[in-house]
Amino acid sequence: MTALVETRLMPLANASLCAQIRLSAPRANALEPNLMTALHAALDQAEQHDAKVILLSGGRAFPSGGDVARFYEAARNGAEAARAYADRVVPPLQALVLRLVSMPRLVAVAANGAITGGAAGLLFASDLAILSPTAFIQPYYSAVGFAPDGGWTALLPHRIGAGRTLSWLHSNERVDARDAVGLGLAEQVSDHPLDAARDRLAHGNLNAHLTAKALIWDGPRLATLSRRLEAETAAFRDRIGQPDVLDGMRAFLTPDQAIDHV
Repeated sequence: MTALVETRLMPLANASLCAQIRLSAPRANALEPNLMTALHAALDQAEQHDAKVILLSGGRAFPSGGDVARFYEAARNGAEAARAYADRVVPPLQALVLRLVSMPRLVAVAANGAITGGAAGLLFASDLAILSPTAFIQPYYSAVGFAPDGGWTALLPHRIGAGRTLSWLHSNERVDARDAVGLGLAEQVSDHPLDAARDRLAHGNLNAHLTAKALIWDGPRLATLSRRLEAETAAFRDRIGQPDVLDGMRAFLTPDQAIDHV
């Protein structure tokens, strides 16, 4: 357990061991280096105890993407500083997405509030998702100027199609919980997503599900996903050092945020 992530091991009603990982970081669980380290450590703990079920949740807000103010602060010191900070956030995120997809465990998400930017990759990589009525998904890349990360181009087209993914990234549309269910990105909208997720996870044959997951995400598909995630990382590093991205971050932040973080 850390101040950023709380891990609780619990048996479900079907006797499966579940690792419930609750994100409790500041700034709406914004992705930043320490949180990425804590999330990987939480998955390490789940694997050490051989928990076959992983349940990710995040309080009032699920991860809200990278902290634009911190990226802006780094970018104000030049392109190399911006890339150095990106290297502490994006590769660990990409590794986390690949890990969730490839691990022989049932991965579930119970989410409230914002699921934005690269943090949406945790949802895209899940096997089951329950959203509260307050939940929404939004890319924000076209608003800020970043290249997509977290699987928006590496994983999401596998789930909803390339054309729909590209249109979403271009429009920066906010997709609410019910529309996310319609897209196949979540199974249910519930006022109590954590309870609903636990209930769903306790039913069905877990071994059958894990067998199906392994057949879908076989070696060739995982290798393709890995290459596409690496391409996202390279594109993000290239974009973060560009002058128009600095301008985009400045315009995206409120004046107080821009002043406070430089």
